Amino acid sequence: MKRRNFIKNASLSSVGVAVGSSILNCAENKKEDSTTTTSKTKASLPLVIATWNVPNATAKAWGVLQNNGSVLDALEQGVMIEEADEKNQSVGKGGRPDRDGNVTLDACIMNKDGDCGAVVYMQNITHAISVARKVMEDTPHVMLAGKGAEQFAVKSGMKQENLLTEKSKKEWEEWLVEKEYKPIINIENHDTIGMLAIDKNGDISGACTTSGLAYKIAGRVGDSPIIGSGLFIDNEVGGAVATGLGEEVVKTVGSFLVVELMRQGKSPQEACEEAIGRIVNKPNSNYKNFQVGYIAVNKQGETGSYSIHEWFSMTKYQDGKNENYQSDYYLKDKA
Repeated sequence: MKRRNFIKNASLSSVGVAVGSSILNCAENKKEDSTTTTSKTKASLPLVIATWNVPNATAKAWGVLQNNGSVLDALEQGVMIEEADEKNQSVGKGGRPDRDGNVTLDACIMNKDGDCGAVVYMQNITHAISVARKVMEDTPHVMLAGKGAEQFAVKSGMKQENLLTEKSKKEWEEWLVEKEYKPIINIENHDTIGMLAIDKNGDISGACTTSGLAYKIAGRVGDSPIIGSGLFIDNEVGGAVATGLGEEVVKTVGSFLVVELMRQGKSPQEACEEAIGRIVNKPNSNYKNFQVGYIAVNKQGETGSYSIHEWFSMTKYQDGKNENYQSDYYLKDKA
């Protein structure tokens, strides 16, 4: 299942932006109900996991690690595959624009030492993840926004280019005619590529990048570049990354929550499930009309993924195998 069908299939509305691949593609995914590694033996390293069916991205990252590259190089080069893919309209070049027709990107990265960098609402630079890494490594700051982030990217040697492709522009113009000019979560689309990796030394890092909510109000920023919400790493415990409706992830500081639950002794699968529970069990939660999904890995190399609605998946590269796993989901037990 392509990522853009995530929200489309979650919505109760029959109206939606036509995106992604057919549900029939889900048949290609593995049918395991759980993505948790159950072996008590030491995990085979390196290990890479990512949100959604992104085998090219995980293959790139795993290859870097196999060739003794750094985990940050692996993460950066891995998610750059998706940022550069114009057919992927949720990340990087070709991403769907905001309501004013501007493609704006958010990204963050975090290393084993807890250092992190992020960019929000950045335009005209394809590889937001590379800018986020430079913020982490080359400045005293954690986050740069808007024009400041773009100027920093240019000064760092990155090329400016128009990120709005003809396909995304045409769909935006059609949306303006057919849709009301107000946020309607059920018919809007949003997701992310989040990636977590463990190198041969057992050190964990993570990255997250997105073009955010399609046709969002100009200036909107979701969870993806927010450390603790879209991504969190604790090298003593594990890491987690989120995808879906960022506003709901931010309200529960979701990725930090998943890691803290693992610190308390829960498996990655159990932690992801409880974090989703925190969202759906909130008073007056409208969870039937939006999606959130988490993936996680702990220090032992166990993995987990879970979402509110069906069709979320995780790609894992380990032991030379690059496989996609269909995630278990909250509403499966509520049907």
